[in-house]
Amino acid sequence: MMNKETFWTPSFLILWQSQLISTIGDAVYSIALGFWVLSATGSTALMGALMAASTLPGVFVSPFAGVIIDRSNKKLLMICMDFIRGLFVVLLAVTAYKGLIQVWMVFAAGVLLSVCGAFFSPGVSSAIPDLVPKSKVSNANSAFSIVTTASNLIGSAAGGFLYQTLGAPLLFLVNGLSFLFSGSSLPFVKIPSAKRIEKTHFFQDMADGFRFMWRQTGLRFILLVAALINFFSFIAITLFIPFCQYNPALGSGKYGVLMASFMGGSVLGYMALSIINVQPKSKMKLFIIASLFSNVLLITVVNQPYFSLMVIMLALAGMTNAAVNVLLVSTVQSTTPQEMRGKVMSFMNATTSGLTPFAMALGGVLGGILPIPFVITAAFFVSFLVTIPAYLSKSFKVFITADSVEMIV
Repeated sequence: MMNKETFWTPSFLILWQSQLISTIGDAVYSIALGFWVLSATGSTALMGALMAASTLPGVFVSPFAGVIIDRSNKKLLMICMDFIRGLFVVLLAVTAYKGLIQVWMVFAAGVLLSVCGAFFSPGVSSAIPDLVPKSKVSNANSAFSIVTTASNLIGSAAGGFLYQTLGAPLLFLVNGLSFLFSGSSLPFVKIPSAKRIEKTHFFQDMADGFRFMWRQTGLRFILLVAALINFFSFIAITLFIPFCQYNPALGSGKYGVLMASFMGGSVLGYMALSIINVQPKSKMKLFIIASLFSNVLLITVVNQPYFSLMVIMLALAGMTNAAVNVLLVSTVQSTTPQEMRGKVMSFMNATTSGLTPFAMALGGVLGGILPIPFVITAAFFVSFLVTIPAYLSKSFKVFITADSVEMIV
């Protein structure tokens, strides 16, 4: 008998479309913001500082945000975060339009958006398993990943053009309105209330979350693997710009094509995984194959001279990388109890996002000392190596092939 379960429940559909609009607005806003800071100050250092201001505050807040997510009305919290972001960015757009905007205002916006995102993103991730059938969590995550990847693709492709055509004030306004639209849609999403548990002290609740993650060996492996893969991958990704810039056969124009190819491949991968139901027993095999192929393809890209092959390989690497991401995130969501999910997803976001600036800085340093293709090759090679202990771990296999919390308890 055919399984007619679908993850496109009314609540999931509303959440998905609201995030599609707000994420596209955010992607274009990020590009426009970078151009505005560079144009207003002429300082790449300030541009880099803005990137840090838009990342690190959320990392520091994440451990506290996870506890608050699990202890509060998740939907109301997410609505508040969207409206705060929306109103602040609309105010920024008005000051920019009137010519009153100052650099400190942009930095304040970066900090605010980062902190609100530290509450909002794990809130969404922790809610997904409550909105769709258990067997469709991976498909739902794939559909959500399409939103993020496609938005970044659109932002990268159109951000600079839109900045030149429309200007920063209008792009800021569009992003602010997209947050307000998202916040206005969320009341129609039906998120089940978390199980009532005995209220403990805030910091005791936080400690319970860390103890839970530490005691679950398989979960600990998955969180560690996700953080290390992200760290070493970003060392390599940071160096793709100078790799293209210093290669006479490539340049900045072809860099855009290569990145579009990778993100386009990722979108196709997420689309395929939103349709295909991967059986629990096949998840481990898919994870190993996807991880191996993704890293081999990325290593080959920088060690052969043909641009057309680079484009094809990056598209395939994007597809296989999508499988790795979906399997890791879906496993964490499915195997974490509802009352712990906010803390665990916040910790996962904090470790991956928090290490990214350090990976980018290390990549820049290594790229200035060693040949860039060598550093990229080594980084992706190590990215694969860190997954090998997980393949040999029985507890990792139990977690990644589990479909629900009950299967690992």
